[in-house]
Amino acid sequence: MEVSFLGGPQPQRGVGVVAPFDFALDRELWRWVPDEISLRLTRTPYVPVEVSLDLARLVSEHETLREAVRALGASEPEVIAYACTSGSFVGGPLGERAMCEEMSRSGEVDSLTTTGALVEALRELGATRIALVTPYTESVTQSLEDYLAEVGVTVTGRAFLGLTRDIWKVPYRSVMDMARQAVVGAADTLFISCTNLPTYDAIPQLEAELRMPVLSANQVTMWAALRRLGAQAVGPYQALLMDRRQAGTLRESVPEAPPAPPVESLPPIAPVGPAQAGLPPDALPLPDDSEGWT
Repeated sequence: MEVSFLGGPQPQRGVGVVAPFDFALDRELWRWVPDEISLRLTRTPYVPVEVSLDLARLVSEHETLREAVRALGASEPEVIAYACTSGSFVGGPLGERAMCEEMSRSGEVDSLTTTGALVEALRELGATRIALVTPYTESVTQSLEDYLAEVGVTVTGRAFLGLTRDIWKVPYRSVMDMARQAVVGAADTLFISCTNLPTYDAIPQLEAELRMPVLSANQVTMWAALRRLGAQAVGPYQALLMDRRQAGTLRESVPEAPPAPPVESLPPIAPVGPAQAGLPPDALPLPDDSEGWT
C-alpha cells in the first residue's frame, strides 16, 4: 500500500522528568502538556528504605540525579524537571539550588525542581501568604513550612493527611476537604503539595469555591518547565495558567479577610487520616519521622 502521502510525525520538543521510584501520576503530568511537547520520564532507583525524610534525601542525592539525567540525555530533552516536592525541599533553598546546578551540569540543559517551581509560581502571582495542604506527616509538613519561611513565604493555615504510602490513591474529595480546613486567615494562595497527590480536576473547583489561586506540585512543575521552552501549560480555569488580568478577577469579588493570627499561634490541625482519605486502615503513618514524600 502506498503511504508516501502521509506527513509527520510533527517534531516534538522534549521535557525530561526525573521522578521518584513510586511516582504513579504520569498521566496527570501529561494533562498539562500541549501537543507539540513530549515528556521523557525516568525514575530514581528503588531503595528498600521506609518512606521518611531519610528516603527523601536518598532520592535527591547528587549521584542519583546525575545517573537519572544521563539516562534522559539520550532522548535530548531541552529542559529537565525533578518532580518531587519533599526531595527538593528537604535540603532547604541552598540544597534545592545545588540540585538544579548538578542536573544542569550533568545534562547541559536548564533544570528545575518542584519546590523551586513553587517559589517561582508564588512570585509570579505576587503571593506571600499561603494556605498549605499536604499528604505528609506533621514533621514533613513542618519541613516544607521551614523552607517557605526561608524564602519569605508565610503559611497562614495548613491541613495534612499523615500518610506514608498509597498517596496517589487519595480521592479528590479528600483534597477538597483538606483545602477547606487549611484556608484560614488572609491567605493569598493555596498550595497542594506532593507530586503523587492527584489535583488536576480539583484545582478549578477549588479556585471557584475559595476565590483564590490554587497551585499544586505537578501543576507548578509542568508550568515552570514549559515556560522555559516558551510554551504554555494546558489547564482550564487555573489562575496560574491564565493571563494575569484574568487571574486577578479571582480576587476582585473576595471580601477583605480579617488579619491572620501569627503563625506561632495557629492551632494545630489534626491529620485527616487514611479512613477519611478513603484509604485502607493499613495505610497508617509510621513513627513521626516518616511521611509520604514526593
